[in-house]
Amino acid sequence: MKLKKFDKVRFQKEVKENVRRYYRKEFDEATQEELFQVVCLTIKDRIIDEWLETQEAMKRENPKVLYYMSMEFLMGRAMGNNMINLTCYDHIRNALDEMGIDLDVLEDKEPDPALGNGGLGRLAACFLDSLATLGYPAYGCGIRYHYGLFKQKIENGYQVEKPDNWLKNNYPFELKRSEYSKVVKFGGYIKVEKLPNGKQKFIQTDYQAVKAVPYDIPIIGYANHMVNVLSIWDAEPMEEFRLDSFDKGDYEKALEEQNLANTLCDVLYPNDNHVQGKELRLKQQYFFTSASIQRAIERFARYNDDIHDLPKKVVFQMNDTHPTVTVAELMRILLDEYNLEWDEAWEITTRCVAYTNHTIMSEALEKWPIEIFSRLLPRVYQIVEEINRRFCLAIETKYPGDRNKIEKMAIIYDGQIKMANLAIVAGFSVNGVAALHTEILKKRELKDFYEMFPEKFNNKTNGITQRRFLAHGNRRLAQWITDKIGPEWITDLKRLEGLAVYADDKKAQQEFMNIKYQNKVRLAEYIKEHNDVNVDPRSIFDVQVKRLHEYKRQLLNILHVMYLYNELKEHPEMEFYPRTFIFGAKAAAGYEIAKLTIKLINSVADVVNNDETIDGKIKVVFIENYRVSNAEMIFAASDVSEQISTASKEASGTGNMKFMLNGAVTIGTMDGANVEIVQEVGEENAFIFGMSSDEVIELERNRTYNPMEIFNNDQDVRKVLTQLINGFYSPDDTERFRPIYDSLLNTNRTQFADTYFNLADFRSYADAQKKVMEAYMDEEGWAKKAMLNVAHSGKFSSDRTIEEYVRDIWHLDKVRI
Repeated sequence: MKLKKFDKVRFQKEVKENVRRYYRKEFDEATQEELFQVVCLTIKDRIIDEWLETQEAMKRENPKVLYYMSMEFLMGRAMGNNMINLTCYDHIRNALDEMGIDLDVLEDKEPDPALGNGGLGRLAACFLDSLATLGYPAYGCGIRYHYGLFKQKIENGYQVEKPDNWLKNNYPFELKRSEYSKVVKFGGYIKVEKLPNGKQKFIQTDYQAVKAVPYDIPIIGYANHMVNVLSIWDAEPMEEFRLDSFDKGDYEKALEEQNLANTLCDVLYPNDNHVQGKELRLKQQYFFTSASIQRAIERFARYNDDIHDLPKKVVFQMNDTHPTVTVAELMRILLDEYNLEWDEAWEITTRCVAYTNHTIMSEALEKWPIEIFSRLLPRVYQIVEEINRRFCLAIETKYPGDRNKIEKMAIIYDGQIKMANLAIVAGFSVNGVAALHTEILKKRELKDFYEMFPEKFNNKTNGITQRRFLAHGNRRLAQWITDKIGPEWITDLKRLEGLAVYADDKKAQQEFMNIKYQNKVRLAEYIKEHNDVNVDPRSIFDVQVKRLHEYKRQLLNILHVMYLYNELKEHPEMEFYPRTFIFGAKAAAGYEIAKLTIKLINSVADVVNNDETIDGKIKVVFIENYRVSNAEMIFAASDVSEQISTASKEASGTGNMKFMLNGAVTIGTMDGANVEIVQEVGEENAFIFGMSSDEVIELERNRTYNPMEIFNNDQDVRKVLTQLINGFYSPDDTERFRPIYDSLLNTNRTQFADTYFNLADFRSYADAQKKVMEAYMDEEGWAKKAMLNVAHSGKFSSDRTIEEYVRDIWHLDKVRI
């Protein structure tokens, strides 16, 4: 089908008519918020035409459909991305210009949907974009969080968590689909009835229930009329108010289901440091998986007669362990609602579910106390128990008398339900997300499972969508690339290899670096507006933006900044190219050491940024409320990409790919996808430092690492660490940063000191940073490195990743529209 020609006059007319229709006022009276809403609704009308065409094609072809189950979808703003994928961005900008409307102002009115937090959710969003662009039918399945994780405010240097009320002014691109509402039940008891045919029927009684209501958000493919769906579930009470209970004076019972519905979807990852938080997390996971599976099976039954054919038409991909209850819920529906025998239901389930592992950290593999799980999900727990019983028998058969195997592999053990184990046992595919990550899973973290099920394990290196992070996020560079090699890279990122011939071209280098400079000016203006800090766009923009966790080592970065500051103070005559160190990160609300690291970064910034004696040679900036919309601006402006996690800890990373695509050069460890980035671009075009994953694993195994030796023998490290506790950065409270100091040196902690080897890698990191400065001072050499990073980023498109999932796991067919 050909692309529809954009009708500028009609678009302008519809915008004006929509102002009258939705706001009962004339166009020239509309506020910027109202203009944003009506422009989105006008775009949405065009999307709905293509959405209906897609649905008709789906009915006609009855293809196999992917249901991508994820607690997070970190989507970013939709307006500009939809315009890009409809191939009408410039047309709409020009049409609005003629109407006196600034598109940039409108785009800034859109809140980032608060549906995710970190790389897990952003990967899911990239995957949805690629699935639609490649023409594969898919539903993203998640939760319509009212306030997300939180909106981060920095007050007196500390992170303060505020509600992220992204739905305050309504979200114009979502569509409420009450007709597909489902009932989800919690708690109660299981009553067993014996049927005349001798079978047992399991009935849940005395439960609490909520109504799950889907809100569908269209996911538009690039220039192909394909519209997939992100279906996010909100909770409503089954009854608005139980008058009978109220009349009897039982006020609490009258409101209990309403309260459950009101709180269920409020926040992403409620604090689980207490029982109520754990219960809410489990309820959330079951809520969206149950509703999604019910809707998927209902849709299947509309076009297919035999439930045994479900694996031919449906596949559920579990994005990490959060949606693993998918396994038992699908079994419950097949057993209790379709009355299948266990073996029939298990055969269907194990051909429908697949699992992506996103973490090497064993403590991040979810485990649920039996007491909570069995009380909230009594029938689901019975099914998990039976899966576990049968699996333990299989272990005993394969490894007779080996109790150690059962201890490590059982789904239920020592009072806990191990969700990763359930996902591996039931999933027909288990994939890691970078080559190194997958090898570590097979050789260490999941070694026993790999030995038992080697055929299940495979690697799918993560990717990112170039349509958001280059075509939309860096429009200057995108246009330059198109001028050089044509527009095909938008759907075939490998075409960027054609840029390599320009890497030694001085004119092309100047053009490329001028674009980078303009992007740095834009970010500098943003920093001035939001941080009131003047930064020099001619300085090196050295950037670390990602979720804050100790293994990602934002601490190593700021310790190095403290070291550089000391060096400048002691040796003011030293050669030093100005550096702007930019951080952005949210720390989980209950993660105290991570939150204290944010305070440290801001305390260092207060000292360094206000020291006139160093003449602005170092600036430190912490960008508040890091999210997709400001990330696009940050990636485009970055010179140096900080990917400095402890080797063996980062599963993949995708920020590293976004930086690379935008011409930033990596400084990093050989961890996660950094390994493959270096393979693509060459070691000479990156700055690699630190221990290898094997060296880290060996130190962890033999526990011979003693950071106190480094403290005693390296006076620079000793000075930096002493500044943590002598009031240098906290004159009002010398003990403020004591927990960080202790985490690095105190072996009395529950974990061994410096768990993530900051001090072990410090000197190597400092040496690599010195090489960065020297390389940047060679303007032509740096331009070549940056351009080659762009040219060799083609592998890291999520389009490539999705094609591999389709080929090896999902076996989908493209829909013809």
